Amino acid sequence: MVTGLAAPWGLAFLPDGRALVGERDSGRVLLVPAGGGTPVDILTLPVTHRSESGLLGLAISPHHETDGLVYAYYTSASDNRIARFRLDGARTGAVEDVLTGLRAAPNHNGGRIAFGPDGLLYAAVGDAGNPGAAQDPSSLNGKILRMTPEGAVPAGNPTPSSLVYSLGHRNVQGLAWDAGGRLWASEFGQNTFDEINLITPGANYGWPVVEGTGDTDGGRYTNPQVTWTTAEASPSGIAIRDDILHVAALRGERLWVVELADGRVTGEPKALLAGELGRLRTIVTAPDGGLWLTTSNTDGRGRPATGDDRIVSLR
Repeated sequence: MVTGLAAPWGLAFLPDGRALVGERDSGRVLLVPAGGGTPVDILTLPVTHRSESGLLGLAISPHHETDGLVYAYYTSASDNRIARFRLDGARTGAVEDVLTGLRAAPNHNGGRIAFGPDGLLYAAVGDAGNPGAAQDPSSLNGKILRMTPEGAVPAGNPTPSSLVYSLGHRNVQGLAWDAGGRLWASEFGQNTFDEINLITPGANYGWPVVEGTGDTDGGRYTNPQVTWTTAEASPSGIAIRDDILHVAALRGERLWVVELADGRVTGEPKALLAGELGRLRTIVTAPDGGLWLTTSNTDGRGRPATGDDRIVSLR
């Protein structure tokens, strides 16, 4: 659908079928025509890129047809932050901060943002290389956050004064909801196990005390639904279509497919496209019912092929 991208990360569809894709290292936001084709550069955010930091997730307001808002998670010179801007055709308005002060680092920045079925904005924030932050309820790092579109604490959060929705995370980079409205997340392990977690409000997913499946400490920690070795996965973006969870794997260079039923995993995960496209970063459902998948071979850790990086369509 698109070729010649440089380390694409965020990808999101507008209501009219066009898509936005963000380049991590450059901070550029590109507008992709409906059905693919040559993208147009519409905005460059002031990112600070070191290793894995830069322009990360993109999300479209659920009311975009009336408010025109687009949200971005990116690394500035001082922090990770969420900002938003208005998009009118191919013209953009001023960039407005929604949430600032998230600790940033060269690695473990998280970065995925998505609007849930409840109309609220969810953000995956990494531990930024400080594992202890994941267990500190006063820190927003190592967490999944839930907020209003303006960045305020919404009604129904586990702690009424906090944006924290779940804790004990190392580096979540995938968020998606199933047909029953349940939130699933993909998470990078350290040296041994990557995870797929079913997220429940207020739950603690164990990092850095537990990596993968382990001692729940009498129910204090929640075990993952699926684990892989880091060589098999290093999971980033996820998408759910027809209760099938699709997981884009970076180091594993494959697309994992996991069947879901009533909030549980059924059967064994299956690997598709193993070694065919290289590193896979982001996957989203497309308006035509297919899936758009980005490669990540120009991110400094891959082996770029002709045309990389690309967006491919799986119909």
